[in-house]
Amino acid sequence: MASGDSHEEQLAILARQYNIAMTPDLTFILGGARSGKSARAERLAAESGLPVTYIATARVGDAEFAERVRHHRERRPAHWSLVEAPLDLAGALREADRPGHCVLIDCLTLWLANLLFTPTNAGEAIAVLPASAREAFAQFDAALTGVRGKVIVVSNEIGLGVVPLGSVTRLYVDELGRLNQRVAAASARATLMVAGLPLSLKG
Repeated sequence: MASGDSHEEQLAILARQYNIAMTPDLTFILGGARSGKSARAERLAAESGLPVTYIATARVGDAEFAERVRHHRERRPAHWSLVEAPLDLAGALREADRPGHCVLIDCLTLWLANLLFTPTNAGEAIAVLPASAREAFAQFDAALTGVRGKVIVVSNEIGLGVVPLGSVTRLYVDELGRLNQRVAAASARATLMVAGLPLSLKG
């Protein structure tokens, strides 16, 4: 846990981490960069046969990233609905979720980056998770446990290497790991993608 967490905050994090009710039709897809996680999630959404809403968390910052977004957009079926939610992911999920519908969220990694690194704190050394991010996490946790349709969530697994040297990077890796654990706990199915191949972790 982050060193700046109070005892009460640590207990709250642990409570969310280990006491989350499993959501019957929630699927979690994890993997590294270019592991095939997004393609796998998109294939599962298409194979569901349900209307699909794609929730994109990306915030385009330069031409290279815009090209990445364009590639993802062209790969998706044109009839899928698109919702952009760089910050209010819980609100977007609640709005899109309904019985007989599939929601695909791609991805938690970029969402966390948006929560941590805002225009107002650019260049600052962030020591602890901002209160606004904690609230966003709590809202998203609650939204996941109350879903009524099929939900597929994509995230990166970035904690397999050495502990980063920089404090900001350590905070990011730690918080993404905690977020991934909570979503995995809530999911009925979890898959780790490696070199385009799925490894079932749960369900």
